Amino acid sequence: MNSKNTGFNTICTHVGEIEDKQFKGAISPIYLSTSYAFEDVDIKRYPRYFNTPNQEALCKKIAKLEKGEASLIFGSGMAAISTALLAFLAKDDHIVLQRTLYGGTANLINEEFSKYGIEYSFVDTQDVKGFEEKIKENTKIIYIETPSNPLLTITDIKAIAELAKAKGIITMIDNTFASPVNQNPIELGIDVVIHSATKYLGGHSDILAGAVISSESNIERIFQLAKNLGGSLSDFTVWMLERSIKTLGLRVKQQNKNAKKMAKWLQKHDDIQAVYYPGLKSHPDYEIAKKQMKGFGGMLSFELKEGLDASKFQKELKLIKSSMSLAGVESTILSPTLTSHALLTPEERAQQGINDGLLRFSVGIEESEDLMSDIEQALEKIKILELEH
Repeated sequence: MNSKNTGFNTICTHVGEIEDKQFKGAISPIYLSTSYAFEDVDIKRYPRYFNTPNQEALCKKIAKLEKGEASLIFGSGMAAISTALLAFLAKDDHIVLQRTLYGGTANLINEEFSKYGIEYSFVDTQDVKGFEEKIKENTKIIYIETPSNPLLTITDIKAIAELAKAKGIITMIDNTFASPVNQNPIELGIDVVIHSATKYLGGHSDILAGAVISSESNIERIFQLAKNLGGSLSDFTVWMLERSIKTLGLRVKQQNKNAKKMAKWLQKHDDIQAVYYPGLKSHPDYEIAKKQMKGFGGMLSFELKEGLDASKFQKELKLIKSSMSLAGVESTILSPTLTSHALLTPEERAQQGINDGLLRFSVGIEESEDLMSDIEQALEKIKILELEH
């Protein structure tokens, strides 16, 4: 199909679909073979080469959604992150990263990069000057994540891209929290966009996957390493992910709406000490977020008033699930200290402003009034428990 000016939901539904020429089914057929012919064929297909029919089709859809030339899909978000980074880094190279990263990414850097002789510097601010100060002659990559996990800090994407281009440095961004619905970093000058497709692209808490989107030349470079590392995705999961992306725009639009309502309600609540959501005018990065995002996302974090136990609060919730992942159609909540950032030391978490009472709230597609009622009843129960003790 000619998708040059096609709408977002139409891209989600139709770009990259495989035509069922035999039975004329309405959806893409699934090709589960791990063995394909090699003689008299244009493409020698093999799952580890990321080129089975379903893999190729899905990559076209994801690339189009992020306005990139090409993409690759991986067995997890961390497979996507590690492969993309290592494709552009070698011994004695240097990378600059923001401090407020997903815990798994930070752990990869801290635990593995020194083994390969790769230097790295973390920036303790989102200000572009902080990134510029860390750049060295051997810096090859600037890596950012915005909105960040779990405090929803916002980094000025265009400013980072302009800085990097002036220095001849590759830029990479983890765009998981925003999703392609709310933010398209390639349009703002970023070179490589990465997703944990487990999250919004999958959206139903039943898929583990990752994606990288960039120019054709960058994707070819990443592919050359990817085929050796072997982080490919099974075609059944590929098919499920293609199916899930069809409703991406509808799901995230509702999650945006709900999260903004919840953030405003929580901010006014007497039992809530702090709320972190880029769609609040009180958020320190609100103006930057408004400039580079089309919607503010379905993720927020908050802290209970001092004296209220966050762990007990989670256990009293009936509708909102205590669960480790995020971005499903169902609302979930977790403690970053015990899950997403558990691999960091207490000191490292403190550097990022993550205290033990912080709760990360992934807002689903339920009616916001039902979510408010659930939070209210849980707060009332823990207050009664506190009084009893």
